[in-house]
Amino acid sequence: MSTRAEAAASAVALPSQGGFAGGEMGAPTSRVDPARARQRKLPDPKPLDRHGPARIIAMCNQKGGVGKTTSTINLGAALVEQGRRVLLIDLDPQGALSVGLGIPAQQLDRTIYNALMERNTTLADVRLPTRVPGLDLVPSNIDLSAAEVQLVSEVAREQTLMRVIASVRNDYDYVLIDCQPSLGLLTVNALTAAQGVIIPLECEYFSLRGVALLVDTIDKVKERLNPSLAIDGILATMYDTRTVHCREVFSRVVEAFGDTVYQTVIQRTVRFPETTVAGQPITTWAPTSGGAAAYRDLAKEVLAQ
Repeated sequence: MSTRAEAAASAVALPSQGGFAGGEMGAPTSRVDPARARQRKLPDPKPLDRHGPARIIAMCNQKGGVGKTTSTINLGAALVEQGRRVLLIDLDPQGALSVGLGIPAQQLDRTIYNALMERNTTLADVRLPTRVPGLDLVPSNIDLSAAEVQLVSEVAREQTLMRVIASVRNDYDYVLIDCQPSLGLLTVNALTAAQGVIIPLECEYFSLRGVALLVDTIDKVKERLNPSLAIDGILATMYDTRTVHCREVFSRVVEAFGDTVYQTVIQRTVRFPETTVAGQPITTWAPTSGGAAAYRDLAKEVLAQ
């Protein structure tokens, strides 16, 4: 097992196997917010003199409900505010990314499925503009669920998405792929196409347990399919400073992964469900909110890498 996988395994060790620093989970602990203690001033991004080729980032976690789609939408919108051109790819048959941007994907005739499975269809044929200028979307719907079965018989099936993205990569500065909550063939395609992985991680113990398996999968893809793949960062989501459990989980992740954990944390807020209904990023729906500020900070961290 790699060093990163060992770190992930140690991060989720049960209290009887070593426990959290300072005692068992749930034991009395310091009221100091470990996320706030890591805050540092972030540098302002440098302006671009040209666009492309894009850095491709997979937003990946096999556990659902950890904020992958919300983070994909809002990080993309925050990068656009910094003058970058961004393409979002919905690689989940549930189509949550498309819905979150107000796109009625179930009514579309052409989606990412067509680009993956039809030789004469490109990403340029299926991409759509969003309400945010500079932010484009490749939508998805339930049709994509058939692709995982159909790709099994394809030659170099793990590289299908990589080949498809190549035709539009020079049009953008970032391509963000919203992966489905599994480690199946579609997710392996995303990891093979990507240069970096961002792991949104809910600050909750059961979410933490899945990190070791995900890191092991990333290492296998790096070894066998994509030597340039790297974990760009782990993003703490649904963070609640009021709970001891949340602070303990965050501290354990930082202890295991160090600077790989972004200093930006995404706190719980009612604003995020509102943005889904509105079909807009939080940066336009509630531009002065704490959630919008957090994703702008995350964009600065991503641009500084």
